[in-house]
Parts: sequence; C-alpha cells; structure tokens
Amino acid sequence: MWKQVVFAASAAATAEIIRVEPAAPHTNSTPSQSFVSYSIELSSFPDFAGNKSNPNTFTDNLLTNIGNIIGSKPYIRVGGNTQDYALYNASLPTQIKGIYDPARSEDYPTTIFLGPSFFESYQTLPGVKFSHGFNLGKGTSAAGWQTLVDTAPLACKAIGRDGYYGYEYGNEPNNFNLGGRWAPRTRRWGSKDYVREWLNGTAEVRRQMRLHCPELEPEYLEFMAPSYDDRAESLKALEVWKLGLDRDDSINTYSVHHYIDMADAPGVTLQHTLMNHTRTKISLDEQAREYEKIMALGKGNAPLIAGEANSLAHQGKPGLSNSFGAALWGLDFNMHAAAVGYHRMHMHQGTNYRYQSWQPIDTDKAVKGTKAPYYGNIATANALGNLTRGGGGVAVVPLHLASDSEAAYAVYEDGRLRRVLAINMRGYNTTRGGAGVDPLPAPPPRPSRSYAFQIGGDLRGPVGVQRLLANGSDAITGITFDGWSYNYELDNGKPVRQSNVTTGETLRVEGGVVTVEVPDSSAALLNIGSRSNS
Repeated sequence: MWKQVVFAASAAATAEIIRVEPAAPHTNSTPSQSFVSYSIELSSFPDFAGNKSNPNTFTDNLLTNIGNIIGSKPYIRVGGNTQDYALYNASLPTQIKGIYDPARSEDYPTTIFLGPSFFESYQTLPGVKFSHGFNLGKGTSAAGWQTLVDTAPLACKAIGRDGYYGYEYGNEPNNFNLGGRWAPRTRRWGSKDYVREWLNGTAEVRRQMRLHCPELEPEYLEFMAPSYDDRAESLKALEVWKLGLDRDDSINTYSVHHYIDMADAPGVTLQHTLMNHTRTKISLDEQAREYEKIMALGKGNAPLIAGEANSLAHQGKPGLSNSFGAALWGLDFNMHAAAVGYHRMHMHQGTNYRYQSWQPIDTDKAVKGTKAPYYGNIATANALGNLTRGGGGVAVVPLHLASDSEAAYAVYEDGRLRRVLAINMRGYNTTRGGAGVDPLPAPPPRPSRSYAFQIGGDLRGPVGVQRLLANGSDAITGITFDGWSYNYELDNGKPVRQSNVTTGETLRVEGGVVTVEVPDSSAALLNIGSRSNS
C-alpha cells in the first residue's frame, strides 16, 4: 500500500534548505541508557509480566526488540494511581485481587489486595530494571503502614541488585488534597505534611530493606521523586524541595509526570493537540526549566526523567491515543525530551488503556496485540541508536521548521552527525470520520513534503532512509518501521519483514545537501553513511 499511496501524490515545491551542523553544538541533551522505557499500572503488572510458571513472552519480546536497538532493555516503573490503593494480604492465593467500582473508575480496580506471588512478576522479564511503587495514599492508616512494612522486604528480595533502578513512595500526591469523596487527604494537607510523610515512609522502607536484604548497598535502596507534574499548583515541587524532600539524600532520579492534555478536555483533537510540535515543545521546555530551578537550590542532584508520561491523561482517548498519529506524536515527544535534558522517558500503560503500546492479554474490552504507539517507540529507539556505547555518547539537537505540524532532529554520536529525523505530522486520513476502522473507498491523493538538509560537503553518501509508515494518521493497524512489523499475530511481537513495503532506499548527497520527500502523516530517518540501527 505504501508504494501505491505515496507516489500517487505530487511532492511539495522545492524545500528551503535546513542547515545541520556536522559536529555537535553545545546542548543539554543527555539521553541515558534505556531512554525508551515504560511505566505500567500496578494493578496491570501481572498481566504484562505474568508469573514464574507463565511469563508473558509477548511483553518480553517487545522489550527485547527495543533493547536490541538501544543497547539495553527498557526500564519499567510499576505504579500509577493503583499503587495508592493497594494493601497486602499474606494469605491471598493469587497475585492480585482487584474490585472495580465504576463510580470511581472503569479502567482499573480501586479496591486492591496484593498477594505474596505478586512479586514474582519482577522475575519474569530478564535484563529489565524496575521500580516498585509503595502506597502513600493509605500510609496514614494502620493497614497502609503495615502494608509498607510487609511489602518492602518482598520488593527488595524480588528486585535485588540486578533488577533495581529505584523505588517510589506515592503516585501524584499533588492530587491528594483536591477534595471530593475519594480524596486521601483533606484540603488543609499541604507541602509540609507531604514532606513529613514522605521522609517517614521512605525511611521505614529503607529500614525494612536493610533488615531483610542486608546484602544490598545503600545505592540499591533509593527513590525517585516527586512523582507528579512539578508545575502542579496544589503541591509545588519547588516548595517541597526547599522543605527538604531529599534531606536524607535518598533520591536518585527527579521523576516528573507529563501528559499533553486530558482525554476528556474540550477541544482535544489529533491534529491540534497531539500532532502539534509547538504544543509539545512548549510543554517539555517549561518542565525542563522548572527542573533546572529546583536543582539550582543545591538540595540534591538527581537526573531528570519522566517516570510517567503519555498523550492524554485518564488513559487516553479512542481514535486519538491509539492511532498512528499518536505514534508520530510519541516520536516527536520523546525526541524533543531527549534534546532538552530528559535522561529517560517512561511511557505509561495499563490493561485496556487507550494509549498503551501493547495490550498484554485478551480481555472482554481489547484483544492482545501490538498497538500503534509501540511503532513510535521503535522509531525513537532507532533515531537514538545504541546508548550503551562508550565515547562521547549520543546528543539530540532540534532543527527549526516553520510549521506546527512538522519537526526535525539531528542526532550525534561522539560529537559527529550520524542521523537526521524528519517528522511530517500533517494529518492524512483514509477511513470514514478518521476513526481508523471503515476504509474510504477512494481516499484523496496523499501529499508529500520535501526536506533539504545541508549536512556539509565532507559528509558523503549514500544516505540510508528508514520510514515510519501507515495508511494515514487515523490508522490503528498496518503500521511498519523500515518495513518491519511487530504485530503479535505474526510472531508474538518479534520483528517480521513485510514484502509490500519499500525498504533499502538510499539518497545522494549533492553539494552537501540531501533531500528527502516525506508523505503527510509519516516520518523518515536518514542514516548518514547509510548506517542503520535496525
């Protein structure tokens, strides 16, 4: 279909030349090992990971795909709203027991008990590092505190050294004091209360871990915080940091949460909300500046990560968060984050969530399978390349383009230009109403845009091209990167080359300029010297 659709439309007029420095300029870009990572809702974790007797090999295959590209498997943060509902039941014969209350949420259980076997899930995905989320929401109750005491030893024994990157106490405590029937704190609860509770609870977790896992050095008993959008009005991160959140020097990553908008917000659309580089840029830049202000206080020095992020909060919106347009958004979002100083990005998901990268099991709401956003994750991994190589590391530099609906990035390895990414986010639909289900019998011709990159006279061709493709921004299936499909149905998530997609494309460098045509609603990755990461 790619051959038929792309060349049916004429390319745009000759593009303005975009200068790309052959050597890396000064930049804040610091993408670290496993930059492409995930956050999984605690109540969904057994679905995604399985247990010792029945591990989820589909999940493992998808994580391995990314690890093979960037040099290490994604890290997984286990948490979200449900970590603050979870209590421990030592006699529970199952991994988890969750009770749904539609009045509170149709997406996840709000009464939750964890059994001892829940922690088996941390041992089913070899080579993955984890964080486990402890319950701060119920931390002031007797049952909540006992859960903290009982589960801290189980977590450190299950995760140990090899599986560890951090722990977490509480999810989005900035929402605790907003009022309402289910709020875990009163409106009077504020920054001083939060800091006191956080320091008390994290100290208890470390005390229990030192007692039950004495072989673990102090650096394996640290936390990520503050675990919410640090621009939140109700619990300003700048204030809690001043009050001594890292007084015990136990925070190893400054973890923020980041969503572009709310799924139920008025006026949310695919083109103007997600496929909008300006909006993504403004949001990420603002959060990076907030982080710099907090680190300037000198009260801790932790690298910036997005411990939970995705397109539209409240688990996404059908037709938007599960579309190919969301994959293009995710590619732009993660690349810009890498450019402005984020060390790692954890894209959040849960069973049946609309913005998930994959559905781990069959349910009455969704079938097991690879979803559109995963292909954006794969494209991001290829753009960044192997992040575990020695030398000068990888740096990402954004390139200025005129339109809100396009973005471009230069990627450097050891200070030298290696890849250029062009993302054309102009919408193109091939289904009725853009719903991604009912194909149009005669879709309109698909426009293309030309991008001319001045990469320098000493950089020779050929330049290899890898494309992120689907029938349109509304597509929810039929997606490929460089001709590879990662669909569950083909080989349990392992890469399978598709014969109907053009691959092996190369471009010439003429006068130091390489020009690529990018169809609307697609992206092209240029590998300088035809070097590829797939």
